[in-house]
Amino acid sequence: MDFNVKKLASGAGVFFTRAVQFTEEKLGQAEKTELDPHLENLITRADCTKNWTEKILRQTEVLLQPNPSARIEEFIYDKLDKKLPSRTTNAELLGQYMLEAANEFGSGTPYGSTLITVGEYQKRLGGAERELLQTSAATFLTPLRNFLEGDWRTISKERRLLENRRLDLDICKARLKKAKQAEAKAAAEHELRVAQTEFDRQAEVTRLLLEGISSTHLNHLRCLQDFAEAQATYYAQCHHYMQDLQRELNKCANAVSALHTTAVCPDPVSSAFLSGPSSPGATVSSSSSQKPSTLAMEQTQLPVTGTRKAKVLYDYDAHDANELSLLADELITVYTVPGMDPDWLIGERGNEKGKVPVTYLELLS
Repeated sequence: MDFNVKKLASGAGVFFTRAVQFTEEKLGQAEKTELDPHLENLITRADCTKNWTEKILRQTEVLLQPNPSARIEEFIYDKLDKKLPSRTTNAELLGQYMLEAANEFGSGTPYGSTLITVGEYQKRLGGAERELLQTSAATFLTPLRNFLEGDWRTISKERRLLENRRLDLDICKARLKKAKQAEAKAAAEHELRVAQTEFDRQAEVTRLLLEGISSTHLNHLRCLQDFAEAQATYYAQCHHYMQDLQRELNKCANAVSALHTTAVCPDPVSSAFLSGPSSPGATVSSSSSQKPSTLAMEQTQLPVTGTRKAKVLYDYDAHDANELSLLADELITVYTVPGMDPDWLIGERGNEKGKVPVTYLELLS
């Protein structure tokens, strides 16, 4: 390999001269050309953007993928420009385990059927999480990485070049001050004019790049909105799935409870709801405007224990005439009766009464 000795020596000389100038400036032995205040502000703003973008990017990666080993694997695949193999989410894996356990215990048993129900919903939650990861990576993480690995590298390169041009300019100023002879002064003045021109040109290029940070902020703003929307969609899906799961579990619990009470003894609450008037010969007019279940409850005196107020957490649709439909955030009166399923209470709202699930209520003092 051929080396250009003169060019190498010249480059080494320029590097040494700049190093000397930089050192003398740090020691206060040489004057330093200050940048334009506007340019200084742009540089400070750009550094702030870079630092916070790095922190936000890293913490978002931690939020979306808490496993450090998985993050390292993703980083390696990204650097090798290879597609990352599809990875099962934790919720999907849990759902799969539940389904396999149900096969072992028997899908026809109460425990096995409940495992199947919960396992299916866990897999749905895992699918929603996968969608969040994919959407966030495309709309938020990738644009932030592109800025750090693309635009910021270009800005850093031009800033280093600007610093070198400034050092060259100050070196020429120092030479002009030291020049004594006319020829030396003329040469130094020419070098100074050339250095000043190159410095001004590089300062303008750097300024234009730094002013582009405003466009970067607008782009990151849109990405941030997309990320928040992806999170909102994910959490809404999770809430919807969990509400459906609660309804399914309540149905399963009611079925198991009904089977148990039928085999052992009649449910006092159900009997009271269905028995109608307790006194012999009492009848209910068919023209009454009240619901049959409500009227039956009003005519049946049940021993009440612990009457309290309760706030409804979620909407609930009654599955039969013995239950009371609920609306989220409304206040109702609740109490229990001897022998009643602990997962249910009697709820009252005006003239309406019915069984309500405890899981849908927040009991107030």
